[in-house]
Amino acid sequence: MSAPRPDPDAQLAEAAERFGTPAYVYFADRIADRIERLTTDFGRWFSLSFAVKSNPNAALLAWLAPRIAHLDVSSGGEFARGVAAGWDPARASFTGPAKRADELEAAIAGGLGELVIESLREAELAAAIAARLGRVQDVLVRIAPDRVPKGFGDQMAGRPSPFGIDIEVAGDALAQIARLPGLRIRGLHIYSGTQCLKPEAIAENWRIFMSIFRDLCTARDLTPARLVFGSGLGIPYHPGDVALDTGEVAAGIAADLDAFKAEPRFRDTELVLELGRHLVGEAGYFLTRVVSVKESRGSRIAICDGGMNAHLAASGHFGMVLRRAYTMHRVGGGNTEP
Repeated sequence: MSAPRPDPDAQLAEAAERFGTPAYVYFADRIADRIERLTTDFGRWFSLSFAVKSNPNAALLAWLAPRIAHLDVSSGGEFARGVAAGWDPARASFTGPAKRADELEAAIAGGLGELVIESLREAELAAAIAARLGRVQDVLVRIAPDRVPKGFGDQMAGRPSPFGIDIEVAGDALAQIARLPGLRIRGLHIYSGTQCLKPEAIAENWRIFMSIFRDLCTARDLTPARLVFGSGLGIPYHPGDVALDTGEVAAGIAADLDAFKAEPRFRDTELVLELGRHLVGEAGYFLTRVVSVKESRGSRIAICDGGMNAHLAASGHFGMVLRRAYTMHRVGGGNTEP
């Protein structure tokens, strides 16, 4: 039997006294639980990758290093931060459509595992840098699909997008990238939607990914070492949001993934599930202290030592027309809706 866990409120109160407020506090045991759940639900098909852009906290990155297979960075600064936190650069991928030449050079020279190519221009720039450094850089080519199911908070498919190479021209682009000296295509990457709480929509989106991967790999006779699925798994932010059941996602996609992995071309391919907020978002608190209470036009307003300067979204983005309330938790007093 596992030992009982400490009272979260007691830990939050201790953190407030020890570190002061405002502060962000993360519960490692909750992240460990989420990793265990994801591994249980998807581990027979996927390894896990953490997207640093979702939370670049250095202590968090160091804690994740021995627990997650891969790290995805979206800037030279994130790459440096991950390495400083103890990550082997060979376990990192580098996404993002606006990589500068100096960032590419630092990453390639620093032993980056895989560069995620988002355009032909970027491929040509990276190839020139790799050749000048006397290296052959492994790359994944990011594809921009032409459709994404309904139910995603933000959609990056079927419309003009800075991310990835449009599926309509991806076959020709892959051929051009394959001819560039200094680059070696290791696989493909798709991330087309985020913050989804609907299991059936996520399963359908992954089916779209598999169809695209299959068609492109067959057309180019590519046996990929790695295929990255941008998971799109969401978390509940607001009162009334229903938490995603990843077991239901797994049940809805299991037969498709089993069939995909049974195909000779993909039998030895590593499938990677890239996650951000779903992995760590529900493990954190923004901790702020009420310093005074103001009476204004018949209302009592709590004045805190941290607000839009530290959590802009929860403060309504300072002018957002349709503001959605975040759940507030009074340490020692339970949850409330503002």
